[in-house]
Amino acid sequence: MKKIITILGLVIATICISSCRKDFEFTPSTGALEFSKDTIYLDTVFTDIGSSTYTLKVYNRSDNNIEIPTVRLGEGASSKFRLNVDGMAGKEFNNVELLAKDSMFIFVETTVDITELTATETQYLYTDAIEFDTESNLQKVELVTLVQDAVFLYPNRYADGTTEVLTLGTGEDASDIYGFVLDDDELHFTNEKPYVIYGYAAVASNKTLTMDAGTRVHFHADSGIIVGDEASLQVNGDVSTDVELLENEVIFEGDRLEPDYADVPGQWGTIWLTAGSTNHYINHLTIRNASVGLLMDSNDGNDVTLSINNSQIHNSASYGLWSQTGHIAAENLVIGNAGVNALFCSYGGNYTFKHCTFANYWQNGYRGDPAVMVTNYLILEDGSAIVQDLDHCDFYNSIIYGSNNVEFGLAYTEEAAFNYSVSNSLIRFNPYGSYDEELYDFENTDLYTSIIRNEAPIFLDTDGSDFHISDESPANGTASATSGVVPVDILGTTRSVSAPDMGAYESTVWED
Repeated sequence: MKKIITILGLVIATICISSCRKDFEFTPSTGALEFSKDTIYLDTVFTDIGSSTYTLKVYNRSDNNIEIPTVRLGEGASSKFRLNVDGMAGKEFNNVELLAKDSMFIFVETTVDITELTATETQYLYTDAIEFDTESNLQKVELVTLVQDAVFLYPNRYADGTTEVLTLGTGEDASDIYGFVLDDDELHFTNEKPYVIYGYAAVASNKTLTMDAGTRVHFHADSGIIVGDEASLQVNGDVSTDVELLENEVIFEGDRLEPDYADVPGQWGTIWLTAGSTNHYINHLTIRNASVGLLMDSNDGNDVTLSINNSQIHNSASYGLWSQTGHIAAENLVIGNAGVNALFCSYGGNYTFKHCTFANYWQNGYRGDPAVMVTNYLILEDGSAIVQDLDHCDFYNSIIYGSNNVEFGLAYTEEAAFNYSVSNSLIRFNPYGSYDEELYDFENTDLYTSIIRNEAPIFLDTDGSDFHISDESPANGTASATSGVVPVDILGTTRSVSAPDMGAYESTVWED
């Protein structure tokens, strides 16, 4: 037994010695490294805002352990890029070891102040390279990022270290949020540079925030716009000629520009039209990836407090448009893919929707609520309810559809009026079990006229929030030509005089 143990010990020792030799014997690299990418494109960043982290994988395909004499940024210490090589941060690394048939990760980030690069351009293509070794063994991986200048709006920071806040409510109900009031010279947004907002930007009483066609507004996390008492929001977008650039569209979205964030809901807060705010006009606005796309709290007493036309709200974490006792007139409005409702008209109000598309194919988790929900009450936090008359909520020539069996929801109390109608529209209502047959009496022409039910509208790309319809759609040519018709669609296309299409888009012929 002792002999066996002795022999086994010698074998193990031999293996350990040979392994240790292999682990610590490195030969200089010969310029034969391979890379997961030959160029790293860091997506557009705003000046002075750090990018996401990008990954490069470096492979040693040889049978030898190698030592790379240097791994560095071409511009050295002055480079605006930052590296992390196998857990070590810096801009130059010496004698980097890489085992045979092994690989290592290099992580790349950047933060650039555009004013250090040029004083005249609003965007700048900034480049550098990661260099491996030198002279005849030199290998490079190029680094490229587009830096965009912006107008930054954020709360003031005071000498005592505190920051500006907005106080909401009064008395015991008062609460502070991170935000600030826009100065008079900040109430006109142009298309010269994008705007980046930190916190909630408030429009003060009796002031108007105006946005020109082509304006771009980017919101940091937990940020948005609050329009105060007697204040107004005027969004003056226009039809764009380039469907990719959308040069005349006004766009609200988050401040992360990388493709990985393109469809992440809830990146920022909301646009809040508070009780007492007035005279809102929105045309050609696109809202993306908010928590609540547009929140309307009450009305100004006039027939229309918000006129919203030719606009889109997509990928909201909870509600696309949530209105409480709102007075809204909407034409060519598209609201798609929200975690709860695309449209929630609660606590009564006064609504007219013409040629609108409400389409909810939410894929970020379970959604039990319909695309459109209308009520004449509001449930408070303590479980009690308050009621308000629904003077009217009328849908003309619209599409209400989605992935649930029931996408049109109504709920009311007899303590307040509840008036609604749906005309020449395509809806999905295919419930399991019992339901209020009086609310959904599709034979009652006082409530429903020329309804198409449970026939798929044939949208172009529900995952990508593209709700164009095919010329083979049942919504094609079935809208009313006399009641609730809007002469042009959301893209400025003239509608058929005799047989317009339901929804915000005139149909198109799709190519396979």
